[in-house]
Amino acid sequence: MIPQDDTSRRGLRFRKSHGLGNDFVLLDQREAAVALTPELVRAIGDRHRGVGFDQLAEILPDAEADARLIFWNADGSQAGACGNATRCIGDLLINGTGEVTLKTAHGRLSARRRADGMVEVDMGEPIVGWRDVPLARDVDTLHVPLDGDPAACSMGNPHCTYFVEDADAVDLGSLGPATENDPLFPERTNVQVVQILAADRARVRVWERGVGPTLASGSSSCAVLVNGNRRGLLGERATLVLDGGEIEVALSEGHVLMAGPVAHVFEAVLSADWIEAHR
Repeated sequence: MIPQDDTSRRGLRFRKSHGLGNDFVLLDQREAAVALTPELVRAIGDRHRGVGFDQLAEILPDAEADARLIFWNADGSQAGACGNATRCIGDLLINGTGEVTLKTAHGRLSARRRADGMVEVDMGEPIVGWRDVPLARDVDTLHVPLDGDPAACSMGNPHCTYFVEDADAVDLGSLGPATENDPLFPERTNVQVVQILAADRARVRVWERGVGPTLASGSSSCAVLVNGNRRGLLGERATLVLDGGEIEVALSEGHVLMAGPVAHVFEAVLSADWIEAHR
């Protein structure tokens, strides 16, 4: 557990962690919660005047699980799922090679530490129905009617996956925001560009909803396997090469498993005066 101080006197303690460069601020709010606002989240997420993160995760008490998680994007919006942050939280809460259960907007997830030291999360069942992704109208989620013929699914948050010949040649800075904000996605969407290298290996670049380009993304990695498998381009298990490193994803009994390394970087305290000024 991250120690909690009296925030009225000493500020707010947090942990900075990352999974393959996908970085997070983790707030353990199980004993002493501080109410967050979009304004405060955006201030913490400022990489020049705050801490900086791709997502902020709140760890809250829950009667039916080891913890309940709420995820915030850097722009102050909330995300229903965040796979790499879930792995980082699993790393924090797991004792030895045990397992923890974590409640999210996407449902009850489990995380375990494997014998090789990597943390694996069962990200639950993918969602492929157009209403539930969600999309604005009834279209085939396997062939979304956008230039580039992407596929869509949800892993608790919406994803749009483009399969391309050369992922590194794609102008992600243009394609990402254009797709994220396309009217077809009423809740916006995460975007992946994928170059298939083999049936069990792909090069992937990610644009995250509410964040922008990221070095890695756990839920995006799950979406890549789901959509790649639906298209017949990937098998049931694959290693994905992201800008921040490699991540393993697999389909198992209808669920998506995702595993990779995590790193605890530091713990620190946001001053009470700074917090009050940015609420």
